[in-house]
Amino acid sequence: MGRAVGTSVRRMDGDDKVTGAAKYVDDLSFPDMLFGATIRSTISCGEIVNTHIGLPPEFVVADHRDIPGANHVALIDPDQPCLAEGPIRHYAEPVLLVAHADRRALFGVEARIRFDYRERTPNYDPERSDTCFKQIAIDKGDLARGFGDADTVIEGEYRTGHQEQLYIEPNGVIAVPGDGQITVYGSLQCPYYVHKALVVVTGLAPARVRVVQAETGGGFGGKEEYPSMLACHAAILAIKSGRPVKMIYDRVEDLLATTKRHPSVVRHRTGVTRDGRMTAMDIDVVMDGGGYATLSAVVLSRGVIHAAGPYRCDHLRIRGRAMMTNTPPNGAFRGFGAPQTQFAIEAHIDRMAGALGLDPLRLREINALRPGDTTATGQTLGKDASALPVLREAVKRSGYKQKRRAWQGTNRGIGLSLFFHGSGFTGAGEVKLASKASLELTATGARILVASTEIGQGTRTMLAQIVADAMALPYSSIEVHAADTDAVPDSGPTVASRTCMIVGKLLERCARDLRRKLGKLTPAEYFTRHGAVVVTAQYEPPPGQVWDDQRYAGDAYGSYAWGCNVVELEVDPVTFEITPTHVTAVAEIGRAIHPVMAEGQIQGGTAQGIGYALLEEVVMRDGRMANAQLTNYIIPTPMDAPLIDVAMIERPYAHGPFGAKGVGEMPIDGPAPAVVNALRHCGFDVRAIPATPERLMAGKLKVEELAVESFS
Repeated sequence: MGRAVGTSVRRMDGDDKVTGAAKYVDDLSFPDMLFGATIRSTISCGEIVNTHIGLPPEFVVADHRDIPGANHVALIDPDQPCLAEGPIRHYAEPVLLVAHADRRALFGVEARIRFDYRERTPNYDPERSDTCFKQIAIDKGDLARGFGDADTVIEGEYRTGHQEQLYIEPNGVIAVPGDGQITVYGSLQCPYYVHKALVVVTGLAPARVRVVQAETGGGFGGKEEYPSMLACHAAILAIKSGRPVKMIYDRVEDLLATTKRHPSVVRHRTGVTRDGRMTAMDIDVVMDGGGYATLSAVVLSRGVIHAAGPYRCDHLRIRGRAMMTNTPPNGAFRGFGAPQTQFAIEAHIDRMAGALGLDPLRLREINALRPGDTTATGQTLGKDASALPVLREAVKRSGYKQKRRAWQGTNRGIGLSLFFHGSGFTGAGEVKLASKASLELTATGARILVASTEIGQGTRTMLAQIVADAMALPYSSIEVHAADTDAVPDSGPTVASRTCMIVGKLLERCARDLRRKLGKLTPAEYFTRHGAVVVTAQYEPPPGQVWDDQRYAGDAYGSYAWGCNVVELEVDPVTFEITPTHVTAVAEIGRAIHPVMAEGQIQGGTAQGIGYALLEEVVMRDGRMANAQLTNYIIPTPMDAPLIDVAMIERPYAHGPFGAKGVGEMPIDGPAPAVVNALRHCGFDVRAIPATPERLMAGKLKVEELAVESFS
């Protein structure tokens, strides 16, 4: 029997998706089902003083008074109402729900409902906000001493905008009422998050609430927290009507109303010696949380922890704030705060190199974290710290040095970025989650019982590979149960690059335990004698892992994945159009459980990062997304994406399944700064993304400002 781990086995969900047999939420139907819609605010800040509804009685209408339980979406802070009761904090805030048996009857229904408002002056600038959702301080060493040791101090400000997740399938759920219970089927990432929110809004006991994930067409973080809101809306209508209710957003509503990546302003002040050694880092991070807190606190957390980049520095201060503005709330998106702050540090590094007359590569080699070094939070890195190996492999593989010399002074540019990404929840997050995974013996093998969802990234396949090898069984003998809160334990949310490293490790433990129980018997023999048996494992932190949440110090993550991108591009000297021509993406991910899927994750995240860098601009006007359609919110197509050459380095992590770390989020951290650094090589000083032609026109450096670079 061949091994499954490390080979690119056939995907479990591949056949059904290719043939169309897979059932997404809009493929599902129930008898006597209604269709629901949300009526939203048309102002960004103020209060509803009166409501006028002109609908016939065949419409079901619900507002905050129809909520059986508490009127907030349970997540971290209970600040976001499920339906507005009066105060309005952002455009498109949900106010009313309507349902009808004919989906077509909902078209244009908002024109028959009018709100009278008392408007207030909105604020769209996070730096002028009076409301702070979260602030975080990280201190290491003696900042004054660090600046005292510096020969020069270099400052810079860097800005990133919104980014839309743009999963291929919009948000959708179906709520089915029963005898004092509710079942919700949905396109979602985190069944137990939705379950928690439904318990609060419906007032039902947890055992009376069931959440089942339908086949899901992508998430990228956008279906981490938002489906809780939509599920609550469908449940309110279902409970009031006593009938199943389906709610499916069209693309415009999905773009207008749902969460996006947090815009950021990051300021760096860095002390450095003449030979390029960083002595002090003073970093200020401001993130725009939008109208409600959602996940801003934990997005900020990851952002500030990664703000110093993969670089050694004994003296640093990092301050972070997530602020309220009158725009739709921002939330989870692949990378979860790290792309914003690592864009800033990597763009800053190239500016530092120019000021010092050093090659940007050399500056990174001098300062890159090594095994035994400590991070910004004081975490001592293990043997798998791989900043230099990925950097050197990317430089060699891309021909970086030769191309940088040859292209100097032309319209072709080459730039690189070095980055890392913590796998799993931050700090004590995994301990607080206390995730569980179970494995059930079947007559032919084993069945995986977890709430971790398949959203296109290959969860089912990868977990089955781990279990198969740990039990010494064929991959084909492993089944995966649907993510159904009535049937599977809470293995935690499908976020934070934790599914493989954390949940996979729990299942590896289950599989080895079950294998010991079998002894020399086959699954069929054991099943015949003893019947089904289920083993469960609960998360335990690796020995010696310590985190201080008050001081924000210690072991922020069990391990880090490491990456280096080299981007090659051309700039049209007349139109300033930018064409990326090639990307070299080197990643160290511990162990590739499924090499083809791991490479696909890296290619996909890299392409998404190219879009973040060059194309994807959310245009906000009066707190409303003005380009909420795919005709003018532009993402990379196959015609826009460059050739992406992926190389994976394996340095196994002792506490990951078969040595694996996380891979899904890390690839989006590096492309944007590598693009901007390639533009700097062409003579453009761009410190905000997306780097549109208009920004390039404004960012052209004067010839005398270009630093002379030396090459080793």
